[in-house]
Amino acid sequence: MKKIIYTLILFLFSLSLIHGQSQNNNRKKWFEDARFGLFVHFGPYSVLGNGEWIMNNRPIKTNDYKRLSDFFNPQQFDAKEWVQIAKGAGMKYITFTSRHHDSFSNWATKQSDWNIMNTPYGKDLIKQLADECHKEEIKLVLYYSLLDWMRNDYQYETGRTGKGTGRTEKGNWADYINFMKAQLTELLTNYGPIAGIWFDGHWDQTEDKNRTNPKTFVDWHYNEIYDLIHQLQPECLVANNHHLPPFPGEDYQIFERDVPGENTAGHSGQEVSEQLPLETCQTINATWGFSITDDKYKSEKDLLHLLIRTAGTGANLLLNVGPMPNGKIQTECVERLQQMGDWLKKYGYTIYETRQGFVPPQSWGASTGKGKTYYIHILDKNTPSITLNIPNIKSAKWINVDSQLIWEKDKKSGDVTFSINGNLDDIDSIIEVSIK
Repeated sequence: MKKIIYTLILFLFSLSLIHGQSQNNNRKKWFEDARFGLFVHFGPYSVLGNGEWIMNNRPIKTNDYKRLSDFFNPQQFDAKEWVQIAKGAGMKYITFTSRHHDSFSNWATKQSDWNIMNTPYGKDLIKQLADECHKEEIKLVLYYSLLDWMRNDYQYETGRTGKGTGRTEKGNWADYINFMKAQLTELLTNYGPIAGIWFDGHWDQTEDKNRTNPKTFVDWHYNEIYDLIHQLQPECLVANNHHLPPFPGEDYQIFERDVPGENTAGHSGQEVSEQLPLETCQTINATWGFSITDDKYKSEKDLLHLLIRTAGTGANLLLNVGPMPNGKIQTECVERLQQMGDWLKKYGYTIYETRQGFVPPQSWGASTGKGKTYYIHILDKNTPSITLNIPNIKSAKWINVDSQLIWEKDKKSGDVTFSINGNLDDIDSIIEVSIK
């Protein structure tokens, strides 16, 4: 009898684990399927027109920087316009800076006077954006800075940035942790469903260029903070741009300015998770926040290649805009986003809801897949042929090249060689492959 009871308990426990894992995967499915989101860096730093790091880089003292609250007045901000720009681009979610490193809060927080309500504008940006996102069924993720260049309770003494902002009082870490918890509670209580919290700034309290060691100069209390988020909104995803392998409690892994597995910019040398969804964040021009002299806009072709190669790793692309201080998104950004949206209207089915295809991105392009259908994206028009191991291939054809696709299979090895010829597309020549 005891053996039967023990077996039954073990069976029920196994079922609960399977059920819990299934629920956890369902929470993340929308994110894994989305593939494309809009990142928005916006705050009083936009007034100075020199990027979001200007307080640290100049540097500017806290009392001087606070004068920006008299000038930050985004009268032309229109949440509907922002959301429509994102939808027109084929984006499925928006990640918005609720609070950046300068500590300014873009909502009606009760935890600090340094917020949007104490500006000439005087209206809650997150409330407007959340309402419009919910109306248009666009997911809203909130960026939240862990580090702080303004507050005295932040342990800036051991931090790597914010040294020149004039703080002299010793930090009070317990107070700072409680401050963050209180703000996160506001964000997850007052604005309806929030799809995710996107943390940034962990690296301020680590050795420079650290990509492997989770050791920090402070205790971030992640267990408490992540648990708080999941208690307040169980469906809310947690991510942290710490440039390290994922920590317990995180729901997807972030890579900055690089496709997962690459590290050309020097921020993303961490090991790529095989368990969690992935996201790459990148800018349309050079800076995250508005810079009046930044005219280094990437071309439509470069941006689409980035999206395709990112999808080819099974990751999402979070593409950034830094609106002007009046609240408008620059015309150059809007034009490029619309061009990307036009392409996705035709070929989005080769990107959305796909996973990494036959191989990771290669010099010739990338591959995505969905079920028994795979897509080979030829991004380099000078590619004469490609060989992939597809032993169970059923058929293959061009999607957007007006030519018969020539391919040959080696029955012994299962290798399939595709001849790349015909009038190739300037952006992406796509082969559709069906497998048995």
